[in-house]
Amino acid sequence: MKLNYNKAEYAASFGKASQLPPPENAEIAFAGHSNVGKSTLINKIFNRKSLARVSSVPGKTATINFYRLDDIYFVDLPGYGYAKVSKSEKERWSGLISGYFEADRDLRLVFMLVDMRHAPTADDVKMIDFLIDTETPFVLVLTKADKLKKTERLRRMEAFQSEIPMFDAITTVPFSSVTGEGVDELREIIEEVTADNGVADDE
Repeated sequence: MKLNYNKAEYAASFGKASQLPPPENAEIAFAGHSNVGKSTLINKIFNRKSLARVSSVPGKTATINFYRLDDIYFVDLPGYGYAKVSKSEKERWSGLISGYFEADRDLRLVFMLVDMRHAPTADDVKMIDFLIDTETPFVLVLTKADKLKKTERLRRMEAFQSEIPMFDAITTVPFSSVTGEGVDELREIIEEVTADNGVADDE
């Protein structure tokens, strides 16, 4: 199924796990540290400037935001690990994220974002461990790839081998919102994991 990415639209936002809609559609989620570039990635995939609001303030996305394209929901999870947020707010975010994953949703894939320039944070590793332990399918998206020179990039990829659990076994896509690197590959992955969507309706 070829998707028309320009047709994506904002659907809804939820601040508590109890508010989340019942799982009815295939879903693809975006997870990552505050300010890693989730909103920027979503906008780039859908060829839009402001479908997802990009904030210069880390930790601004405090809700789970749903975007809809045909019969697929794209789910922007709150960025974690922002130090200047109160403990109660961190707990709310944590409950929101875990509430999302614990529900029996038709979650096809998680795009797990890590800033390519740096070693993953402890929270990144914790999230990757969680995805591995729960056997949740995920793809590692290495953001801000354009900011590294070729030798620095090779050095980071080598370092990830020891910094990220099971790195060799994880599908990894370097991404740049500036050059567009990785966008086509991510779209192909989206179409692959949602290929059976709508098959029943056609019969």
